[in-house]
Amino acid sequence: MEHIHKKIKSLRLEKEMTLKDLSEATELSVSFLSQIERGSSSLAITSLKKIADAFQINISYFFHEIENYNYAVHKEDQKPFKLEGSNVTHVRLAGKFPDRKMEPMMVTLPPNKTFIEKFSHPGEELYYIVKGVVIFKVEEKEYILNEGDSIHFPSVKVHQWKNPTNEDAVLLCVLTPVIF
Repeated sequence: MEHIHKKIKSLRLEKEMTLKDLSEATELSVSFLSQIERGSSSLAITSLKKIADAFQINISYFFHEIENYNYAVHKEDQKPFKLEGSNVTHVRLAGKFPDRKMEPMMVTLPPNKTFIEKFSHPGEELYYIVKGVVIFKVEEKEYILNEGDSIHFPSVKVHQWKNPTNEDAVLLCVLTPVIF
């Protein structure tokens, strides 16, 4: 049952639901659902049943290991999403199998003249500029990257990015650990 929290989060993201959406569908609080997804709270079978119903799946899904892994992600299955409060578009490119270590995504950074919020978290990040120009700031150093350039750094370093142009910038991104 240790992977149930990962399956819940994965299903929620796959169905493009926010924690608030899931909370409304299950009548479980957002904070409780957040604790469940992080694996920091235990889950009663009655709550798990409410979550399964909200996802319109059988509760047994949470007790079976995935046997048919899906390594390929076809274009029609790549669903764009945005994080709350952000105008950056992400598209997950990862196959589906247990214990993935990487989170590959295509990221579209809209035109913006100022740096977007600062980030710092465990892991590593690699970005390859597919289209446009992006300025990365890692700690206090700025890197101006053009189409075909890449950057790879430890995610614990405080980092920001901005698209200084009037066109969308498109980046191939690989993060560790899996965070989405």
